[in-house]
Amino acid sequence: MKHLYIFFFFITTLGFAQIPSNYYDSASGLTEYALKTQLKNIISNGHVDQGYGELYNGYVTTFTDTAYENDGSILLYYTENPDGADPYGYNHFSNNCGNYSSEGDCYNREHLVPQSAFSSASPMRNDIHHVIPSDGYANGQRGSFPFGTVSSANWTSLNGSKRGSSSVSGYSGTVFEPIDEFKGDIARAVLYFAVRYEDTMDNYGGFDMFNGTENQALEDWAITLLLDWHYNVDPVDQQEIDRNNAAYNFQGNANPFVDHPEYANMIWNPTTDTEVPTDPTNLVASNPSDSTIDLNWTASTDNIAVTSYDVYIDAVYSFNVVSNTATVTGLLPDTNYCFTVKAKDAAGNTSGFSNQSCATTTNNGSVGGTDCLAETFENLGNSSGSYSDVTWTGDEGGTWNATDARTDQTLNTRAITVRNGTLTLPTTSGGIGSLTVTTQRVFSGGSGTFNLNVNGTFISTIAYGDNQQTITIPNINIENNISIVIDGNSGSSNRVMFDDLSYTCYAGLSTDEYSIESVKLHPNPVNNNLKVDLKSNIETTIEIYDILGKQVTKTLINKTSTLNLQKLQSGVYIVKISQGNSTITKKLIKQ
Repeated sequence: MKHLYIFFFFITTLGFAQIPSNYYDSASGLTEYALKTQLKNIISNGHVDQGYGELYNGYVTTFTDTAYENDGSILLYYTENPDGADPYGYNHFSNNCGNYSSEGDCYNREHLVPQSAFSSASPMRNDIHHVIPSDGYANGQRGSFPFGTVSSANWTSLNGSKRGSSSVSGYSGTVFEPIDEFKGDIARAVLYFAVRYEDTMDNYGGFDMFNGTENQALEDWAITLLLDWHYNVDPVDQQEIDRNNAAYNFQGNANPFVDHPEYANMIWNPTTDTEVPTDPTNLVASNPSDSTIDLNWTASTDNIAVTSYDVYIDAVYSFNVVSNTATVTGLLPDTNYCFTVKAKDAAGNTSGFSNQSCATTTNNGSVGGTDCLAETFENLGNSSGSYSDVTWTGDEGGTWNATDARTDQTLNTRAITVRNGTLTLPTTSGGIGSLTVTTQRVFSGGSGTFNLNVNGTFISTIAYGDNQQTITIPNINIENNISIVIDGNSGSSNRVMFDDLSYTCYAGLSTDEYSIESVKLHPNPVNNNLKVDLKSNIETTIEIYDILGKQVTKTLINKTSTLNLQKLQSGVYIVKISQGNSTITKKLIKQ
């Protein structure tokens, strides 16, 4: 009777007002960010912060199961089974967390946009449009990870929601993937948050789906994912419409993407750019040194704009630059390299390849190609055909670790074979210039890739196939102490042998003291403050671009300066440095 009494009190106190028919009238005729701002004004006006504790009362009308079991239990996105009996369930106002050790222990409140993103401030902390009921253990497993699609799960709930490595184009970290039944509901909640709190979105961090701006608010890859879930995977249904009406009754505002699904495209995808840039032409590789080769080519054209170029070395993607010149560094001496280039626009459309141009590095005894580590995998012992964790001392010392690995399958009479685990190299000093490794698939089917991660940041992929191949990833160029992890087998059941792994030390370019190449960025990786060290008082433009080619900051300096990069999300960036007609690019890693 207590539950029924509170439910009755809630109804009689707030009533059942409907969302007014003219609620969105002032947004009529607007598109893009003008529409987004006006929707923010609409859903902010009348929004009453009911407080964190009142959410449990609000869940009675917004998150009661009326579509599946229809038994009055709490609807939980991460653990509801839409096709049969739930593995467990909760009634309103009972089994509140508390402690939990497994699924089914208790339920609590889950912030689809994590509290860490907005420092637990109100009204964001108490907004029922994105703060939902959840099984406590499942909530803990999701943590603060962004939403995405999982390629290899390391945890799966009893209803199939899972956490693991990302298969999302443009994002390589860990993601959480709900089941299809609720992907649209979650997408619309995140889109709502980006609109409702537009004027403070540039202050939020700690959530990789946000890009640190008020207008776009979301990363490009996140927009693509959320719009797909919103329109294609799980469109608005009657249950969500009813829930949106109940939320309006609870706190006085609505989610516009439930009432008007078309608004999402009108804001974030007003026109679809499908035209690819023209192919780059006249690529020339020149000026080889022991560890570097210069590239330049004729710029591509596009109906909107070319934003960046992907550079391939020996047909393998290596790095991205924003201009039509590049200096490839971290190469091995006395080695022939062949280059091709592709152009990209803001929509991600990619041109065909440029012509191929090849050059051979010199061998003048510089330090650019000095080995920092060489591992032949000879001192492994034998795991007798079983897959387990393997720990050993490498050829050059240091403790190595591999999970889900075996050592009895050999390549050139030696190898470590990894299936769906990780290969961790000992932490060393001296940095890394380039990495080379020989691979071959030994079991299961097809080809695939592993991920190369340096200091916790994804750098590139390591390919494998049925035939033995040697992969070189140049231009890594990370200074000081490094930690290297190889993981993320894209064919999780494939057994892949690694042999003859080596990498060269980081070596800065030997340049004239006052040339543009002498500009130094440190520390790199950087946490918050990046020092740009100039050797002269020449006017210098510093532009920073994300990996999608979008400019995130631009600064003009004429002396050594410190840039505050606290608002940038963790990841890999390209820094474009310009002095007069001279331009160079450098890779920057934000931790």
